[in-house]
Amino acid sequence: MKRLNELLQELGVSKVKLAKYLGVSRQMVYNYLVLDDLDKWPKEKKLLLLQLLDIKDDSELENINVTTEYLVSVEKRLNTTVRVNNENDDYIKTSEGLTRDKKNLLNDIIFLLREKLEDDSDEESTKTVKYLYYLLQAMENIPEIKYLLAYMAKSNCFIKPDEYVYDEDKQFTFEGILYTAISLYNSGKSDKKKVSENHRMFVEEIEMKNEEKLSRTQQLMTYKTQALRELGYDEITADNAVEFYEKLAEIEARKL
Repeated sequence: MKRLNELLQELGVSKVKLAKYLGVSRQMVYNYLVLDDLDKWPKEKKLLLLQLLDIKDDSELENINVTTEYLVSVEKRLNTTVRVNNENDDYIKTSEGLTRDKKNLLNDIIFLLREKLEDDSDEESTKTVKYLYYLLQAMENIPEIKYLLAYMAKSNCFIKPDEYVYDEDKQFTFEGILYTAISLYNSGKSDKKKVSENHRMFVEEIEMKNEEKLSRTQQLMTYKTQALRELGYDEITADNAVEFYEKLAEIEARKL
């Protein structure tokens, strides 16, 4: 089994992709790979693995030489099966307007998220997924989130360290600063007093933003009420929406 794990790593077969190929959860793949004998795998899953590696028995594992040709053949078999499985998923079938690659990417993301949410007793995973949802909402207004995602992808060897999709200068600087911060955190040598002071400032800044957000919300509610009153409407409908938002913009401009 040690050779199997080494082989999967040499071939670049991720646990996620192997899970989708075998039709099981990612956790189940981890459970399979810690077993000391391939014969302890469910028979149909073992056969699928042997087909993927193009061997007849696990005794052949030691003799596999990972050449470019072999790697390509394994990748082709893996992707063909995963793609078919993807296309059979209902949530992918309804993703009209997306290319096949984007549908597959969406499928992989949903596969991971579903695993996180399946355990009703795991509140931490549910919170983590919710935080990810908030992160996606904030991403367009905070470019550093994208730099952070790129940094994490690089540090976990998913992409090359010299890949820069966003503003290269800013991303380069951010990665250098973040590396320094994480290295300091992992060393355990940070000045706790200074960290506490910085965290206090962090909390105060968040509280100030929340106050501003609340104030802005209250202000918009006031403008909304005024716009409806000036137009002589009781509520916003499909028929008066355009007129309402024009009036709302006019009122906001007056206040400025």
